[in-house]
Amino acid sequence: MSADARRRLSAMKQRAARLSLSVQYAVAATAWPVAAALRRWARAALERDAAVTVRFVGAREGHTLNAVFRGKDYATNVLTFVYDEVAPLAGDIVVCAPVVRREAKAEGKTLADHCAHLVVHGMLHLQGQDHDTPRAARSMEARERAILAALGVPDPYALPYAGRR
Repeated sequence: MSADARRRLSAMKQRAARLSLSVQYAVAATAWPVAAALRRWARAALERDAAVTVRFVGAREGHTLNAVFRGKDYATNVLTFVYDEVAPLAGDIVVCAPVVRREAKAEGKTLADHCAHLVVHGMLHLQGQDHDTPRAARSMEARERAILAALGVPDPYALPYAGRR
């Protein structure tokens, strides 16, 4: 590789990844994090350029998406859809509002802390991380914990939850 090519590659690596973020609320937006918070959380997990939509949905849409795309007959807290894996990465993170609200309450988490975790989780999925084996799950959870700690969010996997208020 030429010296010029090495300099260009080095400059590209040093440049912060760029995020294009869209937010959609298919539920009342009043209780849910605003775009600035979502952008902060997504950016904290961002490793490469990405165009991402975060969509908050109700139980019916969450159930339908989980059934159609994962074959699961229930609404889940977060779904990630990757549309294009080349730069910039493109995808959606779908957050099922009633499930997330119920989980946050049951686990003694603030809604904001739980949403931060799920956005970080979804961003890691978009970038190719998964938790389909015990080893992969440990790796992904460690990465989530580190990112969330940097954001001031307690460990989402700790029981009892340290952020209990």
